[in-house]
Amino acid sequence: NADESFAKKLSNLAEIYVNDAYGTTHREHASTATMAKFFDLKSPGILLENEIASLRKLMNNPSGPVTAIIGGAKVSSKISVIANMLDVVDNLIIGGGMAYTFIKNNGGAIGDSIFEKDKLNDCSKIISLAEQKNVNVFLPEDVVASNEFSNEGLKKAVNIYNIPKGWQGLDIGPLTISKFEKIVTESKTILWNGPMGVFEFDKFADGTNAIATTLADLSAFSEVCTIIGGGDSVAAVEKAGLAEKMSHISTGGGASLELLEGKTLPGVAALNDA
Repeated sequence: NADESFAKKLSNLAEIYVNDAYGTTHREHASTATMAKFFDLKSPGILLENEIASLRKLMNNPSGPVTAIIGGAKVSSKISVIANMLDVVDNLIIGGGMAYTFIKNNGGAIGDSIFEKDKLNDCSKIISLAEQKNVNVFLPEDVVASNEFSNEGLKKAVNIYNIPKGWQGLDIGPLTISKFEKIVTESKTILWNGPMGVFEFDKFADGTNAIATTLADLSAFSEVCTIIGGGDSVAAVEKAGLAEKMSHISTGGGASLELLEGKTLPGVAALNDA
């Protein structure tokens, strides 16, 4: 925690303070925020500088069209990010487990797929806000469903609005992959945060791997900027062996999410020139 007396003791160990731990800058701890006040000479490290510069460019001065690909299991963890991104992006792609909450909200039959009952209203708000801001929202059309949550279950592609009972969506389907790839290929700046399915199961990693490969291919063009926004997206890109090809790979999932939400990072605010 932000213990001031402990921070002062730490500060006695040095004359210059450099913070390069981007992944902890969203926490107001003694070593990440409080200690900096006891130094006249304080600065971000190179990694922290690059992280902030990349995400600020995305939020303040991106080359368009701009596309955000938001995935992962829960709408609840990404609501603030999505709302803030709607001021920046032209296209919003929603995949992963959170897509089923949107589809359920639209009246779809999602079988046994995960969804957040208490977030249905938030989905309506996001769609409405996107319409107000002229942002195109793209949801999956088909999914790869299974009769069990494992790598051993049966596997079939079905329409996302008509998933049979006893089956659950674990990946985006082939039609959706093509649709998402087309949108991404026509973009100049792409942020990806959250996988398209349960990529940990190889049988259901095709959608996530397809997005990773498309972004890696686009990164070869100097006018295209691809930003992988931390967490599971980074894990997926690394698992696919494509991390080095991306324009920017964030090292801090939580810190990136808070920055994309428009929040101030205590560890960055504590520095003179970050």
